Amino acid sequence: MTRLRHLVLVLGDQLDLDAAAFDGFDPAQDAVWMAEVAEESTHVWSSQPRIALFLAAMRHFAQAVRSAGRPLHYRRLDDPDNRGTLAAELAAALQTLSPARVLMTAPGDWRVWQALKEVVAEAGLELELREDRHFFCTVREFAAHARGRRTLRLEFFYRELRRRHGVLMQGPGADAQPIGGQWNFDADNRAPFGPAGPGAVPPRSRFEPDDITREVLALVARRFADHPGALNHFAWPVTRAQALQALQQFIDQRLPHFGRTQDAMWPGEPWLYHSHLSAALNLKLLSAREVVQAAEAAFHAGHVGIESAEGFIRQILGWREYVRGIYWTQMPGYLQRNALQADQDLPAWYWSGRTDMACLREAITQTLALGYAHHIQRLMVTGLFALLLGVRPQQVHAWYLSVYVDAVEWVELPNTLGMSQYADGGLMASKPYVATGRYIERMGGGCAGCRYDPAQRVGERACPFTTLYWDFLERHQALLARNPRMSLQVKNLARLTAAERDAVRQRADAIRAGQVGVPA
Repeated sequence: MTRLRHLVLVLGDQLDLDAAAFDGFDPAQDAVWMAEVAEESTHVWSSQPRIALFLAAMRHFAQAVRSAGRPLHYRRLDDPDNRGTLAAELAAALQTLSPARVLMTAPGDWRVWQALKEVVAEAGLELELREDRHFFCTVREFAAHARGRRTLRLEFFYRELRRRHGVLMQGPGADAQPIGGQWNFDADNRAPFGPAGPGAVPPRSRFEPDDITREVLALVARRFADHPGALNHFAWPVTRAQALQALQQFIDQRLPHFGRTQDAMWPGEPWLYHSHLSAALNLKLLSAREVVQAAEAAFHAGHVGIESAEGFIRQILGWREYVRGIYWTQMPGYLQRNALQADQDLPAWYWSGRTDMACLREAITQTLALGYAHHIQRLMVTGLFALLLGVRPQQVHAWYLSVYVDAVEWVELPNTLGMSQYADGGLMASKPYVATGRYIERMGGGCAGCRYDPAQRVGERACPFTTLYWDFLERHQALLARNPRMSLQVKNLARLTAAERDAVRQRADAIRAGQVGVPA
């Protein structure tokens, strides 16, 4: 019997038949290995929609692997002898299959990479990592960009990638300039909806569960019944074909309206004009290149305006690549950063949505039901409250990684610790993103139906966001005063008398003690 040449490891977020790990694959002497294990749903207490998405997509991909004629060793979560961890399952597979080499596409999780690398080494083999071609920028290229810089800024990195890949550029070679005469249209893309709201919003792309997905939903409901979230709204794309369909529907129906109001919120409207493609991108059912190309083509065809095309492309070509570079150049120490010395526990109602703050109730109950919230709900509602409250950033990270269907650590961790919680002290974001409740009111967060008034910072009706904003400035005044982008906000503290500051502090203490913000 011929010895197995290559065992190709495929993780749940590497679902691409054309991945680099398959380069040179020979069905006569190579095989694929995949495993569903409980550990990946319990190392953080993952929500039911997140678990279901990964398992359903993995099982559909396994079907595609077999259809492509590639030998597959697949361990299901409900197999009676499932060992429960990727490390244990791989160790057993290596002993049984005895491959000459083990290889995989570079993973998206430091913890998983370390565990698999250790198992392979114990078997006397090396784990060969191949580049993930779904990205525009390699980790080495980002490291070269970052070398020698005291701080990292998205804008400089984004411009570099735009030039390198010729995206939304005009003119020859080195003289090329950004189309529209400016690099970003962020200032044009912050408008709220009018008093009547967004109007008729195109429907979300829905994919009714087939037999494979229904089997997964039943398994998750049974096996993970005590995990947060719900499955009755599950309609995410779980195959390559579905992901491509979702991409086309976004380009045709929502991208033309995406730009100006991409930061806006509206109660009862979770989907709005956003793409809802991040989960498919992070599972590798779509590549960043084809998504950017589709948006750019729509602009050149006159289907969408520059503000919508550039605003969306910046999220993919800019921000997504940026946070991946930060993750892989800063781990493993990045996970422990806590520049603001935040020490509060995450409020228990983050797992239930039972709070009387309307914007948080809306964002959290939506998140638990759908496994989804758009970027402003994450950054400026759930994330902002945790930052102002002073929650340990590692607890905030664990919550985000648990509840969102698109959460893979390489993208979630820098967004949470760096952008949302400023726990890296400004490595990736130029300032803490803090605001009063008036920002949420302006962007359509449902304040009109809330018991709290965003214009008040003290008193029974004071919005907790507003109280905690002033308390945050007071507590971190020395640090923030050194930040040019925060100096004006810090100077506003001088307008408060000693008595007003004391009242803010007392109200903030009551909020931290759980005496404010929960239903009576």
